[in-house]
Amino acid sequence: MALKRALIDGVLGIESAADASARKSATRRRIRSSHLLIMTQFFPPDFAATGQLIEELVTQIGQQNVDVRVFTGQPGYAFAKENAPEVETRGRVRVKRSRTTQVFSRRIRGKTINGLLFAVRSLAHLAINSRRYQTLLVTTAPPFLPMIGYLANVFFGLSYVCLLYDLYPDIAVELKVVKGNHPIAVLWRWINCRVWRRSDKIIVLSESMKQRIARQCPAVTDKISVIHSWADSEKIVPIAKKDNWFAREHGLVEPFVVMYSGNMGRCHDIDTIFLVAQRLKNEPILFVCIGDGAKRTALTKAVAAAGLKNFLFLPYQEKSALPYSLTACDLSLVSVADGMESLVAPSKLYPAMATGRPIGAICPSHSYLKYLLATASCGAAFGNGEVDKVADFILGLSRDQEKAKTMGASGRQYLESHFTPKIAAQQYLSALKLFEMRI
Repeated sequence: MALKRALIDGVLGIESAADASARKSATRRRIRSSHLLIMTQFFPPDFAATGQLIEELVTQIGQQNVDVRVFTGQPGYAFAKENAPEVETRGRVRVKRSRTTQVFSRRIRGKTINGLLFAVRSLAHLAINSRRYQTLLVTTAPPFLPMIGYLANVFFGLSYVCLLYDLYPDIAVELKVVKGNHPIAVLWRWINCRVWRRSDKIIVLSESMKQRIARQCPAVTDKISVIHSWADSEKIVPIAKKDNWFAREHGLVEPFVVMYSGNMGRCHDIDTIFLVAQRLKNEPILFVCIGDGAKRTALTKAVAAAGLKNFLFLPYQEKSALPYSLTACDLSLVSVADGMESLVAPSKLYPAMATGRPIGAICPSHSYLKYLLATASCGAAFGNGEVDKVADFILGLSRDQEKAKTMGASGRQYLESHFTPKIAAQQYLSALKLFEMRI
């Protein structure tokens, strides 16, 4: 009778309690022996902000008893060391680095070639190792890496989640690299929708990015999660400039320092910053730009041509120096170029909040940054080109240090409640449905 019942249940698709228990146990064993794989072209010691964030994320997820594997490349964005260990293990996190080609890495064409080569190596890695992984998280570094997730699902049955730091081809269209109706842009958008629809989840960095994707591909609206970037408030803490070796070393203790730290790229509004500095050239205010990017050279030339003496340019800093470089200021600036509001989300905002300094944002008038800064009471946002308003804001804070301190403290408190690595890791675990992977 038991055999007959089992046969009938099998035909009808009915599962006994014992069978269900056995299946669940087998599933748990399979899940426990599986890993999360994160694919991203950039990872420390590369200075790229995306890689720095991924490093902090996987460290936190590893501390939640989840085995994490990172497939990345050798430094190729901005770096002090050209080579890093091919394989590196940090607790439950294992990092595998492929070779990275550095063909004209500062030019769009070179970045595209390098990104394509990394994508090919990523697919080759999955072809050999896909059975080792339970879930794949693909970033947009390079922009077409989510397509590898799609192929991994089609050919190897691997589920994947897309982490979208920025949106292509929309950025290329906005930068006039390609027209919106160009066949490449049309094809890329069609592919994006196919990739997003097949994914398990889509993670974006702001509500405006979610709304843009939902407009382009309404079928995926319910699978989009908004998870902000973050900063480690235990590592970046407020330090008085007089007690800060970085501030002393670069002569930043006495003047009121306005700092822009990070990528000075095509998606950022550097022109407004230059015009503000020009307006304040006779005030005891120093503009410090730390980092690099496509617009840095143009900015340095403009500063020299205008004869401005209120600028200091410094290179990217090692991660160990960031707690000191970021706090060697009195005000932090964040900027997003006009038209880029729903395409990128500046990760530099969150470390700036951790420093306990006020923040000034230059961005489109409908940017989420305006709402966030107002909610956190830690600064103010201004439209692109609103030079006088930004200048008056900076000048006002330079003359009211107590107001600046109050804003900075409020921003740090808000960050600690909303945007820490631990909070972000829990949000990612939920979005990736990895709670069952814990041992």
